[in-house]
Amino acid sequence: MTTLLDIKNLHAFYGKSHVLHGVNLRVEQGEIVSLLGRNGVGRSTTIKATMGQVAATGSISFKGDELIGLKAFQIAHKGLGYVPENRDIFPTLTVEQNLLLGEKRGGTARNSPRWALADMYRMFPRLRERQSIAAGLLSGGEQQMLTLCRTLMGDPDLIMIDEPTEGLAPKIVGLVAQYLTELQSAGVSVLLVEQKLAIAMDISQRVYVMGHGAIAFEGTPEDLRNNPQIRREWLEV
Repeated sequence: MTTLLDIKNLHAFYGKSHVLHGVNLRVEQGEIVSLLGRNGVGRSTTIKATMGQVAATGSISFKGDELIGLKAFQIAHKGLGYVPENRDIFPTLTVEQNLLLGEKRGGTARNSPRWALADMYRMFPRLRERQSIAAGLLSGGEQQMLTLCRTLMGDPDLIMIDEPTEGLAPKIVGLVAQYLTELQSAGVSVLLVEQKLAIAMDISQRVYVMGHGAIAFEGTPEDLRNNPQIRREWLEV
């Protein structure tokens, strides 16, 4: 396997607050990797630092290129997608206008993007039905679908998704899981930040567990199932 994202000895800071303490994490080409842990342990900070949104030291290598010191738009042009937890839609624009804003323009070397509007509407027929509606009028689940699809329109090689199932109905959670495995089948790697253990264990090839700004566990979902001490100490409430 080819390593797509390789994070080594990552430290991150919010002002004088030292949040990440030497995080090491990797995502191979074609993998779904989940980053698990309780709220406040540094999971979201890890992907924000990877996207150039948080001051950081150490090394973040993506397809062999160092990302630390680059701006977020430069990182996105290298083929790294990011779906933030707060969704960040443009509420006064229509669903279709939001999707077109995410469309790939230059950046990666591939000539033809893997995804087009028709693909988004095929995967999420509800978005096709609502394509002319202002995005701010969508339900929470529909906004999550829209944010995922808008990021995908940029044709990333790896997509980092922060808590995509937060606040969603169980039926929509299942749809998100199906969507992520479809991305994997199309050759897109996924780094998933998630609190719901079930979805992460079902679709991931490897999982990391964070605690106090550092990685406390790395292994397969089966390894984690067989390690009740790690689950009790770092995951269970």
